Amino acid sequence: MNNFEFKNPTKIIFGKDTIAKLADEIPSDAKVLVLYGGGSIKKNGIYDQVKSALKGIEYIEFGGIPANPEYSVLLDALKVIKDNAITYLLAVGGGSVIDGTKFLSAAALYEGDTPWDILTGGKPTLKGMPFGVVLTMPATGSEMNSGAVITNKETKEKLGMGGAGLFPVFSILDPQVITSIPQRQLVNGITDAFTHVLEQYMTYPAGALLQDRFAESIMQTLLEVAPKILKDASDYDAASNYMWSCTMALNGLIQKGVPTDWAVHAMGHELTALYGIDHARTLAIIAPSHYQYNFEAKKEKLAQYAERIWNVTEGTLEDKAYAAIEKTEHFFNQMGIETKLSKYTDTYEGTAEIIAKRFTDRGWLGLGEHKSLKPADVESIVRMAY
Repeated sequence: MNNFEFKNPTKIIFGKDTIAKLADEIPSDAKVLVLYGGGSIKKNGIYDQVKSALKGIEYIEFGGIPANPEYSVLLDALKVIKDNAITYLLAVGGGSVIDGTKFLSAAALYEGDTPWDILTGGKPTLKGMPFGVVLTMPATGSEMNSGAVITNKETKEKLGMGGAGLFPVFSILDPQVITSIPQRQLVNGITDAFTHVLEQYMTYPAGALLQDRFAESIMQTLLEVAPKILKDASDYDAASNYMWSCTMALNGLIQKGVPTDWAVHAMGHELTALYGIDHARTLAIIAPSHYQYNFEAKKEKLAQYAERIWNVTEGTLEDKAYAAIEKTEHFFNQMGIETKLSKYTDTYEGTAEIIAKRFTDRGWLGLGEHKSLKPADVESIVRMAY
């Protein structure tokens, strides 16, 4: 097991009707900007719950943060923050709203020339404007980590940022919000969380027995509750386990002491930036090809995954490893997710070369757990996913 340090300062408030506790977590003298997405919270009752909970606290609103938080929209929100002397942010939404809020948390205190430099500069944000979260869509785990990904439509880029200053102060997780989430987004959330675990697990044995079993338990739970959630989103027990699994998949715990990959995300982000494909679906497109291409480096962990998650006990190590890839792709397909790029766009030819060039231009010359994947390897993996 590798050396590690772990600190997660986010307070989690989990359970039924916990949105009502919102005002207890925000300083009474704060001037708050409430951020949300396309307005679904005004249709499903969450907005009214938040509004009621914020009685007595000074706040204004900014809506319209899109599914992939768009830089130009966030600049409009940043102007609102500065023009109104905002001191506290509240994200009411899923991963996109929370990621956008993290960017604003950093940008509000940023002293550089242009806020986009926060994403291109590669420096962690050590201090941001404080913010809280009311989670409306489990998937990304952004409610309990310090990372974010922001899209720039003008340049067709999707880049990440993070740092110790970007943990939410608190996050309210009420599983009852699941009932208002469309089926497509539930499928995306399950896929996103499952792939988050794979990125931290599907590498090579590192002697971290507990971390492996933490990761495996999250995947097993997602597999168990997925059909229940998709059949009946009002099943509170299933919703609770689903929501907490999504959070635990990316709050930093299961990656401590082990190697991690994240090449699937790096390539997937580019597909979203180029074609607007849902984030989770880009992961499902890339993951099978990535594991096939890197089979020799990953086959021991693939076989372990096959045995422990998919109950594949027959055959050689290689047989089990190949079965693991097939069963993972079948799982995505069963939920209605296509795993080939050609199912999403007719203009996929040349995509592999474009992404490889972008990685070269950015100096991303070593991806994956071994930092061995060059842009030429990325080109091959993306082409395999056509």
